[in-house]
Order: sequence, then C-alpha cells, then structure tokens
Amino acid sequence: MASTAAARPALVAVAHGSRDPRAVRTVTALLDRVRDMRPGLDVRLGHIELNEPLLGDTLAALPDGTPAVLVPLLLSRGHHVKHDLPRAAAALPGADIRIARPLGPHPLLAEALADRLTEAGWRPEDGTSGSAGVVLASAGSRDPRSAQDTRHMAGMLAERLGGVPVVAAYASALAPTVPAAVQALEARGRHRIAVASYFAAPGLFSTRSAAAAPCVAAEPLGTHPAVARLLLHRYDEARSLPSTVGAVRRLELSAA
Repeated sequence: MASTAAARPALVAVAHGSRDPRAVRTVTALLDRVRDMRPGLDVRLGHIELNEPLLGDTLAALPDGTPAVLVPLLLSRGHHVKHDLPRAAAALPGADIRIARPLGPHPLLAEALADRLTEAGWRPEDGTSGSAGVVLASAGSRDPRSAQDTRHMAGMLAERLGGVPVVAAYASALAPTVPAAVQALEARGRHRIAVASYFAAPGLFSTRSAAAAPCVAAEPLGTHPAVARLLLHRYDEARSLPSTVGAVRRLELSAA
C-alpha cells in the first residue's frame, strides 16, 4: 500500500442512524463539506443502527491495511462511544483503528448553536435580557458522563450568548424534559424562551423538542461549517496518537 495511505488514515464518521430520512441526507451533506475542506481525504460514513451503511460494513470495505479514525457524530460520552465503537473496531483483528472523542462539548458547537438560534429569531439583546432564556435540548443518556457533557455545553452556550440562562434538557432517559425546562424558566420570570436543538441532524427527538418551544425553535446543528471544522479537529486529535498496527487506539474520553 502506498505510504500516503499509511500517513493519512481514512476518516470514518459514525452516525447513530435514524428513521427520519432527513438525517441521512444531512449527514451526507455534512461529509461533503468535510471533503471540500480537506481535499484528498478519504471520508466515509458508517451507522450504528437503522441506516446503511452500518459501521461494520464500512470498516470491512476499507482496502486491506488502510488505517482509519472513527469520529463519532455524537455530542457526548455514552454507551455508543464507550462500547459500540470499540466493539466494531475489535471485529477487525490486525486493523489499525483509532477512535476520536465525541464532538461535544466544544466551543465550536457553541458557535453553531448560537448561529442556529439567530437564524430562528434569537436577537443579540436577548443574551442580556432579564426575560429571556434558552433550553438546550439533547437526546439524553443513562451514562452520567453524558449529562455532565451536556451541562458543560449549556454553560458554553450561555457564555456565548452573553450570560442568558441556558438549561440542559433531554428528550429521553433523563430529567428535566424539554417542556419541564421551559416551565422552570417561566417560573423564574423568563418568558422569551428559545429551544436550542443540540442534535447532529433532524429526527424524532429534535422534532419533539422544537414543538415544545414557546418562542424560538432552532434547527439542529446539521451542516454548519463549525461542525465540519470540529469533525476534522477530532480526526486530527486521534490521528496524532502514535500508531501501532494491530492495536485499537483511543483518546481518553474526557471533556474538551
């Protein structure tokens, strides 16, 4: 195999998968943006479930001896990052596969979330208004580190927006729910409430979360340029690890 292939592993973006057809279209468009930003990089997609190609099939289709970096298109630590990705990598004995951190939390996501809110009608003066608030709607996970990451992201977004209260809320598994978080902000006198959609792509959870917004409902992160930059950043982080053929190399899954 050519030395250039060994020097630059394939980037395998790992999406969760969704029954909503918009999800695959969105992730595919995001990866097209990544390819435009890094010409010549082998960028592939694999899904954990529900959509093709599945991650195992994507890895099996790599040319023999091609190293790869798995970049989860997931926004926090949790079961998929902790178990599913290493299991998929271990299914290829002798492969040189590294696993990057999940995308969040990271300041680039705060940039993307703030832009999506602005597109939906959030105003600069809302950031310092005593009547405004934001609910950061995420999928939710029973892994306590996932909730920790989401709360960290809520703090980053609050700082990005000028100090307005940002409450982390969840579409499943954890409390508060998005409607409960909206009610909690209203009880604090915050009546101009926006829901920031902390999802990589459209789907059932993002649709339900947006429906609970009393004022502003932002779109998911989607193909925002900051997300594409972050995906490449996570790839470069993992790629910088010493490479040992036959070993699955992982970055410590600590918060950014």
